[in-house]
This record gives sequence, structure tokens and C-alpha cells, in this order.
Amino acid sequence: MFLEAGLLTRRSVRKFESGREISRQDIDDILKIAMYAPSGHNNQPWEFVVVEDKAVQQKLIEIHPYAAFLKDASLAIVVCGNTREEYQPGFWIVDTAAATENLLLACHGRGLGACWCGVYPNEARMKAVAEVLGLPDYIKPNALVVVGYPAQQLPMPRDRFKPEKIHYDKY
Repeated sequence: MFLEAGLLTRRSVRKFESGREISRQDIDDILKIAMYAPSGHNNQPWEFVVVEDKAVQQKLIEIHPYAAFLKDASLAIVVCGNTREEYQPGFWIVDTAAATENLLLACHGRGLGACWCGVYPNEARMKAVAEVLGLPDYIKPNALVVVGYPAQQLPMPRDRFKPEKIHYDKY
């Protein structure tokens, strides 16, 4: 039940305590959990760019219209797909999405807040993020995850269970 409770209480956090750093050990642990995500043929075609530099963060804020709250966060992690390592063309997208969900859950489990800001499939945003981070052309950014210590306690999420969305044997 503990694991289920963690899954049911994870929220997107957009307000952070400014100026708090996250330890390198916590970052490594979060990324280790992200790397335990499933992937096509277990190819694990992900790469992670941890952005702690405030100047680089500011550039990401300027690129991404929904990431202004990065200014108060501790860091950003850009989850990328390596197209040279994906099982088949396009698998990097779902594989990195699974890694991103693991990353969000790992943050929540450590008492950190996080918010997934989509980069893919917006081609202009993908190109701009790639330029800021110096990504080679075969490394594709999927998600910008803003991470930090929550500035406030969030209310419990509303019940998202919708039985009408479940179909057995056929639609």
C-alpha cells in the first residue's frame, strides 16, 4: 500500500523554495531510478542533462513558455533520447517518457517536487533546447523536468479513477 500511496499522491509542483540545493547523491539516486524504466528490447536509449547553472536555466526559461517556475527550483533535468540506441525508430519517445515518469516518482519519494514540461513534439522547442545544451543531432530532448523542494504542501489530488475509461475484450 505504501507504493500505491506514493503513486496516488504525486503531484506536479510549480512553486519551489528558492536557493536550496539538491545533493549529488540524491541526484544520482533519482537518475538511477529513472534508468530502471522499461525500454524497447531493454536498449535504454536515454541520456540525462542535469542543469544546475542558473544562466543555462534562464535560457531554458526563455525557450519554454511553461517553465518560468524553474527560476526558483534547484535544477532541471532534460530527459533525452539517443536515436542511435533505440530499438526501432520512434521508440526513444516512449522509452524516455517511461524514464521521465520514474524520475518524477523518484523525486516524490525523496520529498522533492517536480514538474514535467514537455519539449517533444514541438520541433522549434526541441531545436532550441538542443542548441542551448549542445546536444548532438542524434540526441533528442523529450522532457524538461523542473526539480526542487516544494514551497507549499499541495492538497491531495482529486480522484482520477474513471471506470468509464476501462473496456474489456473490445471497445
